[in-house]
Amino acid sequence: MSDRTRRERSEHLALALETIEVRPRSVSELLEAMGRTGFQGRSMAACLQVWLKMIEEPANTIFLGYAGSLSTTGQWKIVSWLIENRFVDAIVSTGANVSEDIFEGLGFSYFQGSHRADDAELLEHRIDRYYDVYADELEYRQMEDFLGEFLSTLDQRRPYSSAELLHLLGAHQAERGVDSITAAAFRAGVPIFSPGLADSAYGVAAYLLHKRRGIEVAVDGMRDFLQLGRIGEQAKSTSVIYIGGGVPKDTIQLVTVMADLAGGGDEPRPHRYAIQITTDSPQWGGLSGCTFEEAVSWGKIDPYGEQAVCYCDATIALPLLAHALAEKEPKRRDAPGFDWLFEQVTGSGAL
Repeated sequence: MSDRTRRERSEHLALALETIEVRPRSVSELLEAMGRTGFQGRSMAACLQVWLKMIEEPANTIFLGYAGSLSTTGQWKIVSWLIENRFVDAIVSTGANVSEDIFEGLGFSYFQGSHRADDAELLEHRIDRYYDVYADELEYRQMEDFLGEFLSTLDQRRPYSSAELLHLLGAHQAERGVDSITAAAFRAGVPIFSPGLADSAYGVAAYLLHKRRGIEVAVDGMRDFLQLGRIGEQAKSTSVIYIGGGVPKDTIQLVTVMADLAGGGDEPRPHRYAIQITTDSPQWGGLSGCTFEEAVSWGKIDPYGEQAVCYCDATIALPLLAHALAEKEPKRRDAPGFDWLFEQVTGSGAL
């Protein structure tokens, strides 16, 4: 064996794995121990370390992509907590995640059920099923009526970006003592974008409002991109956290493209730090499973930054990571402000 081979062999075998011993310890201590093992336990620990670096990075704007229908599974208060502590700065979400949390904010409950249920029987009883979670359809309609009541207060003469609409919804809830992700974002001045907003209870509420009262509400998806592009342009650096993938992930990835092209297209503006929690794999070609390495080729992820991907159910990973952050108590000192984004819907100013 040559000296070079011995040296390279030693480098490969430099970091010994440490077997986990069972003993009382905090969540963050457990994740640190998992970080010295392998597979997805190690990956989850890496996600925590990258998230901490995002928070500590000066003048860094942290985007959260929040996909699926996770608010029905007891996750929405975690997202609200992340907003309140400014561990995230701007959110792109499915419509479901920022409506189905309001269901609980109105005093209704989700119920533990079974994925083996007789769905025809559930339909007969007007019970909606989300895998093993149930919701009362009659109460769900009351939530849609609440959203319709809010939509009726909007100015029919102008379109809104989804961030403007959801900011006003947060204010509407604050006045009525309703807690939710959008209410927390309103209090913190954090914008929430939802490119597919109509594909949820918002769309149903808007349809019923039109049928019953002739009121039409317009959401301008292109205005979303104007505002997201400006956020990207103004940021010194950007980072991303993806819970799932889909449209929220694609939208946030395009922020880098807009910022690059706005600067002349000669200087890529990739996200510096990146985390993804997903159960999708890359070989099917969908964005939910697309690797960060692939995104490097588009100039969307910094090849010299730090990334971590954990292939895990978000209902496992998100609570563990949030509790570890709570124990670590990182301090955010220079979170960006977005007053300019809401100026047109709060009294004055331009985009």
